[in-house]
Amino acid sequence: MRRALTGAMALSLAAPLAACGSDHQDAGAGKDSIGLLLPESKAARYEKFDRRIISTRLASLCLECKVDYHNAQQQVDAQKQQFEALVKKGVKVIILDPVDAAAAKSWVDSAAKKGVKVIAYDRLAEGDVTAYVSYDNEKIGRLQGEGILAALGSQAATSDLVMMDGSPTDPNAPSYKKGAHEVLDGKVRKIVFEKDIPGWSEAKAKKEMTDFIDAHGPEGFDAVYSANDGMAGGIAAALRSAGIKNVPLGGQDAELPALQRLVDGTQSFTIYKEVRPEAETAAEMAFRLLRGKSIKSLTSTTAHNSTKSGIPARLFKAQIVTRKNMKDTVIRDGAVRTDLLCAGSLADKCKSAGLN
Repeated sequence: MRRALTGAMALSLAAPLAACGSDHQDAGAGKDSIGLLLPESKAARYEKFDRRIISTRLASLCLECKVDYHNAQQQVDAQKQQFEALVKKGVKVIILDPVDAAAAKSWVDSAAKKGVKVIAYDRLAEGDVTAYVSYDNEKIGRLQGEGILAALGSQAATSDLVMMDGSPTDPNAPSYKKGAHEVLDGKVRKIVFEKDIPGWSEAKAKKEMTDFIDAHGPEGFDAVYSANDGMAGGIAAALRSAGIKNVPLGGQDAELPALQRLVDGTQSFTIYKEVRPEAETAAEMAFRLLRGKSIKSLTSTTAHNSTKSGIPARLFKAQIVTRKNMKDTVIRDGAVRTDLLCAGSLADKCKSAGLN
């Protein structure tokens, strides 16, 4: 029998904050400007959390500092133009979360030659970056694998798994995949299908899952690994349309819809990554670099991309969230509001789970 997955993955994005546009705000140039380039707005975290926290932390450190913010909406060319415009303005420190890490190399290298310091944020850009702030992404992949095995329980060794991996342009995606395989390989019977999903597209993940079900039937798999919660939403919709229930499904980011699926029993786990320490560390690094100060005390390890080693880095930890530990993780930390989590038809399930 298939076992219901009870878990919840990573970063929760539930608070009802005012949506921010993708055009720059508080723009300025020169010695007191810091560039902030985020990759997209489909994942709720970027506009609701990362942008706000970075801007707020910088304001607390430096009243005269200006944040020149842009969102690329998943368009590499748009981000290239945004980056080059910041350099042309004279901005000397840029926090960059790249749409495509490899494509960013030429911009980063060119900027570095002009004395611009680039902090790779969340995703490690290629090129001559000054510092890197993110999470231990292979560890996150291992946590995802552990979540799948826990959901399958004693039936893991006889179970077939579908894997929907992250976008091939995101340097974190191979790390998630590698970590997951380290845990899953040899522990499940077989990985019957595996696919990289461009742009972390929920619609593409739904289509791939639907096509697999159409080709192999509802009994052709026993669990689904999804690299993030957005794709897990598409996969859950495909399972629901096919009338398939109680199939373990994992994700990452602890987004509100995913946490609601945990309550509802249609997603087993997510990975919770606290945005605040990552964002505040990036902000403080940017301020120190702007003022010519050392960032050594903010870094605890080093990272490397294809052309540079020894990049000062800070990598934060993450944890598995399930319905059972949701109260002591994302709810306790204020990452999700229970009135939003338990809205509508989920009220009774929240009550039975002791969440409201």
